[in-house]
Amino acid sequence: MSMMTEGEYRYNMLIKTFASTPEPAFETEAEQVRVWGRRWGCNNDVGHLRMVLMHRPGDELKIVDPAKRLPDIGAFGDVEQGWYWRGDKIPPLAEMQAQHDALVAALREEGTEVVFLDGCTPGKMKSCYTRDSMIAVDGGAIVTRLGPPIRRGEEGPVTRTLARIGMPILRTIHGTGILEGGSFAWINPKTAVLGVSSRCNDEGARQLAEVLRAMGVELILVPLTGYRLHIDGNFVMIDADTALINPTQLPFWFLEKLKELRVRTIEVSHEDRAGIVNCLTVRPGRLIMPEGVSERTREKIERLQISIRVVPYEAMALGGGGIHCSTGPLIRDPL
Repeated sequence: MSMMTEGEYRYNMLIKTFASTPEPAFETEAEQVRVWGRRWGCNNDVGHLRMVLMHRPGDELKIVDPAKRLPDIGAFGDVEQGWYWRGDKIPPLAEMQAQHDALVAALREEGTEVVFLDGCTPGKMKSCYTRDSMIAVDGGAIVTRLGPPIRRGEEGPVTRTLARIGMPILRTIHGTGILEGGSFAWINPKTAVLGVSSRCNDEGARQLAEVLRAMGVELILVPLTGYRLHIDGNFVMIDADTALINPTQLPFWFLEKLKELRVRTIEVSHEDRAGIVNCLTVRPGRLIMPEGVSERTREKIERLQISIRVVPYEAMALGGGGIHCSTGPLIRDPL
């Protein structure tokens, strides 16, 4: 009696001949180009920014009602609807759009392709801060799960946009995980940091770390103080070995870790306007910053052969996010 049928033998020989090949890895350039058409994602925060996700503020901001003042908090908002606006001033939409347009123009002049969000979920008035709704890693993107009700729902348009341009989605944060991209940063291609806060919980961090672990990347978790949201208000890489920091809002052990990783730090001062750290590196040695950088800080940055391009962004920042928040990197040159 035969051990197997002729059909079984032929099938097994066929599959053996055309075997599965786990190598090269998904995120290697050759595999990315062959399967996905180009190399996607980022393994750093300072390589030439080739493609970025943005959203021009629009009708979704009509939900903001200046009559709904919260005097005890010094802000505007509606708890039932879930929207809020920080501070005492709501700028005209046209002013916000003009500043956003100027940032888009600057990025294009710096050699960056700008991809706009495919639509916007009605009422999601913080959709212009595209950094938070996705994280680019080597080979693709992680769609995050935003924390507060006013932001939950931004994930859909981001997912549709990534699908349209053909960018692989490696993970969508799910379950009870919450994660926002403004609290994630690359330090180097094998080390990243996440600020854990009310917007980025342990479960979101665990799911992010799981994706990074497959790439051999260590994720450092830095608990933020009080109700601070994201690490990008206090830490951002501005060159391959240089970070701009607010040392008063980062734990000492993290400052020591940066030294261990041979990252030199430039500390902002009391002379800098709030939001200066929320800037964007467009390529090694080139930085886009908002107005308000002090001469003291500018001199320290330029001494390291890093040039600064200033873009007015105060009106956009009044909505709760700066230049860094308004840009979701999709592709950077690898380091």
